[in-house]
Amino acid sequence: MPIRLLHRGNGRPGCTLGANRAQALGEGAGMHEQPIVVFTDGAAKGNPGPGGWGVIIVTPRGHVTELGGGAAHTTNNQMELTAPIEALRRLQPAPGPVAIYTDSTYVIRGIRDWIWAWRRRGWKTTEGTDVLNRPLWETLADLVAARPKGDVAWHYVRGHTGIPGNERVDEIANAFALQRHPELYDGPLLRYPTAVLDLPEDTSVPQRTGGGAAGGSGKAPAYSYLSVVDGKPMRHASWPECERRVKGRSGARFKKAMSAAEEAAIVRAWGFRPQDL
Repeated sequence: MPIRLLHRGNGRPGCTLGANRAQALGEGAGMHEQPIVVFTDGAAKGNPGPGGWGVIIVTPRGHVTELGGGAAHTTNNQMELTAPIEALRRLQPAPGPVAIYTDSTYVIRGIRDWIWAWRRRGWKTTEGTDVLNRPLWETLADLVAARPKGDVAWHYVRGHTGIPGNERVDEIANAFALQRHPELYDGPLLRYPTAVLDLPEDTSVPQRTGGGAAGGSGKAPAYSYLSVVDGKPMRHASWPECERRVKGRSGARFKKAMSAAEEAAIVRAWGFRPQDL
């Protein structure tokens, strides 16, 4: 039986992935071919400092594999790149389209847009400096090119907004960055504790507000972080503050808001008024 997903935003079960071509498959994928769904993330403590990466792979047949690893001295961008590299390496023998979900616009813009100009300029930026992380970019590009054209679709997800797959790979990446070794799942989707196919409807990359092709992490700043614990909503100025409140609390909810209007909409969707914060 084809796997099914829930599109965030409407609260209704979606169609099979094959029926939602624009959302789940991306351009170039087969009309009825279900993709392998992949979540990736990277983290570094110190940037540079110890880092980690995390991956979730969900096959159309309903098997989930978690991957993860770390490095003693690295950067956040290097770990963000390493995660999709390791995912595509694992998937080298597996045919079919791949839908990769990441919260790094640096990765998406680099592999989809910037890399062509970098190559033309001999791996130089527009300022004439060397492109950072060239070996990783070349490895990622080779892995993408090894699959049929259009086989890999890149989807942007906002970090720390309660998207289960993104939250889980963030946990894996941070655990390895802290030199811990989390238990990694490898088994059937039906027994997987994370609602990994609860995907956002909008996975378009946000408009750039500055920076260059070899810039920073590419993650847009949040307006606020929201949480609900024991029926009480609260606003937080940072993700660590929000995380401390919800971590380990049964039934806790949390989400990142990118504007005052989005904050109000989230609070109302949770059944509260903005003044309740």
